[in-house]
Parts: sequence; C-alpha cells; structure tokens
Amino acid sequence: MANRTGSADLPLHGGFVPPWLVTRMASLGRVVVEAIVHHYGRDELLRRLAHPFWFQSFGAVMGMDWHSSGITTSVIGALKRGLSPIQDELGLYVCGGRGRHSRRTPDELIQVGERTGLDAMPLAHASRLVAKVDNAAVQDGFDLYLHSFIVTADGKWCVVQQGMSDARSEARRYHWLSENLESFLDSPHSAIEGRNQGSIVNLADVRAARNRHAGLELVHGGPDLTIAVLKRLRESDNQVSPTGQRAHQGNTALSLFPELEPHVQETPPLPYLHMPAHHDVRASDVVLRRLHGVLSAAADRGPKDFTELLLTPGVGARTVASLALVAEVVHGTPSRFSDPARFSMAHGGKDGHPFPVPLKVYDETIRVLKSAVDRAKLGNADRLHAIQRLDSESRALERAASGPTFETFVRDEWAKSAEYDGRTV
Repeated sequence: MANRTGSADLPLHGGFVPPWLVTRMASLGRVVVEAIVHHYGRDELLRRLAHPFWFQSFGAVMGMDWHSSGITTSVIGALKRGLSPIQDELGLYVCGGRGRHSRRTPDELIQVGERTGLDAMPLAHASRLVAKVDNAAVQDGFDLYLHSFIVTADGKWCVVQQGMSDARSEARRYHWLSENLESFLDSPHSAIEGRNQGSIVNLADVRAARNRHAGLELVHGGPDLTIAVLKRLRESDNQVSPTGQRAHQGNTALSLFPELEPHVQETPPLPYLHMPAHHDVRASDVVLRRLHGVLSAAADRGPKDFTELLLTPGVGARTVASLALVAEVVHGTPSRFSDPARFSMAHGGKDGHPFPVPLKVYDETIRVLKSAVDRAKLGNADRLHAIQRLDSESRALERAASGPTFETFVRDEWAKSAEYDGRTV
C-alpha cells in the first residue's frame, strides 16, 4: 500500500518565469533526470518525483522561487520541455500540465501508448480517477488546476497535481506513485503538501471505507432511504439527556471519520515541511553545516583535481559549489532535503532571493553536467563519478567544516552578482 510521505505549505505567488530562466530550467532538469536514470534507473526517478521534499529542492536548485507554489508548475513545465527530445531514448514521458493542458492528459497518454505499445486505456483511466479523488473524494478547500502524469515505457507512473485556495492564499500539492498501489480509495497518496487546516472530508482514506459503503447504500436505496436517515439524525440531535446534554446515537450517525477498525494500524507522524510566507531566504531556513560542507568541498577539491578531472578549464570553486548541490539532488537520501532553501544557494532565485540568478555559474553547471552525462552515454562515466564523489566529499566535510555565516555568504553573492551576470525578474 502506498503511503503519504509528508506535507508542506506552499504560499500562492503571482508573476511569471522569464525566457532566460525557462530555457535553463529545461536544460538543467534534463541532465539531472538523465543522471538519476543512469545511476539509479527510471523507477527511482519516479520515487523522487513522488517525494515532496525532493521535489521542492529540485525546483529550488533550478533557480525558481524557493518556497512558492510556482515551483510545481515550473518544474513540470521544465521537465516536459527538456525531456521531449529524448523521451523515447529514456522511456520516460511527461504528460499534462496546468489548466487546459491538464485536461489533455488522457489524450497524451493514448499517444504514448501508440508510440510504445503500452495499453494506455488503464493509464488514462488512472489519470481521470486520480484527479477525481483529489478534487472530489478529498474535499479540503483546494481546487485542482494542475495535473501531470509521468509514465515510463514499462507502464509505471507517478502523478503530481496541485490545487489552490484563493481564500487562504495557499496551494496544496498531491503526489501519487503507482509502485505498490493496490487501491485508489485506501490511502493511495504518496504525499499531500499543504498546511493542516483542521478536519477535511477525505473519502480516499482507508479509514473511510465504511463511509464510502454507506454512501453507496444511500444512492442505491433512493431518496426515501436518504430522507429516513437524515430524519433519524435530526431526531437524535434533538434528544436531550437527564443531565441536559444532547444524546449521541453512534449507531445511526454517519461519521465522516469513524474510529479505526481493529485491523487498521495507526501510522507514525509524517514529515511536515512548512514553507513560510516570507520571500527572503533566512539563516533559519538553511542547515548551515550542510552548506559549509558544500563550500569546503568546492574550495578544497575544485581548483585542484576537478578542473583537470572534468576537463573544463576555468571551472572554479563557485561552479563546483553549485555542482555539489546539484549532485546532492541526484544522489541525496530523503533526509537530506529537509531544508529546500539550501538548494537555492546553487543558482539563487528569479525574485532575487537569496540572490540574483548567476547566469555564468548556471550555464557552467549545465555544461559540466551535460558533458559528464554525454560521456557516460558512450560508456565512460568517470566524470559522473567525479561529481558523485563531490557529493560524498561534501557530506564527509560537513561534520567538521566551518565557514562564513549565512548572511556573509549571501552578501558576498550579491557583491559578485555583476561578475556572475546575475539576473532577476
């Protein structure tokens, strides 16, 4: 049974992604996906996309606003554009998107079936059903506006979809994963992101099986049965006990959240990622020792062996630091992504937080990683392994590394912004 993996708040943001960032996000997204598939396979990529912490960190390392709802739309769009030329080579297809594109998802899946020989009808059915579950069975005040279905050539898939609440100025992202999925209506989500707003109607919860059954009985019984049940409920509400308290008739009331059945075990608390409303990245948003590990690895190893090893003259510690954060997105374990803001230290943010997007560093990161991936396709993975070692070195150094304060690091990035061709919206 697939389980939820966590939740997070996503403040609603307006604005747009400028063309100079759109093209770079597509390029970086492509090479990161290629690296993950090369090292770990397509199934692992689906697991990453279905993990809310990793997904948020992936968007932050691309230079998007590190905490906003726009990361979802931008990451999905970048993957769809970036992977389109190589989707048959990778056996990986990104369907759907925002607004009208979300409604085309079943048709796009049918086209994938025609290209690959997959039986696409069950996939299209799953796409429609997933959207219905999160828009109707889960009534939490968020209306879906984005639906993306990522499927592999062997029929495995994950879904990333998002709803918004204008009244709360928040978005909620939902993650699904086909791996181990036994039912669309018994706690199927791999994750739901959004702030806890109290009790919601979630008929897709395993504990709501009795409610779904009762609902079907009411439908099959016609209006007379429904009216009779409602009448009994009203009568029970009007009964007053000798102590003056209203009586509770547990055998007639239809509880939306019944007590756990004996055979259902409570699950441990899920990870909760709170994305704050403030636009600026603050020291409290970053695990500083991890950032120090990246900077130390870049300073110690970058100028010495990485320039020669990667055969990329001119690559200095700043580019290697960005590569180290990208490498962590490729190789890091789930516990590494508890502070998505840290990944904005690679390429800044389009809104200028924590600093302008350093286009020269961004382009150099893409070039080095693309060169490593292309070389690996030809059977020589030495450069990809070098980047993997950079990630390992960062983790080893963070135990004892020291470095500048967060404020000093950000101030230095702003000071060098013109040198790096820094840009904002």
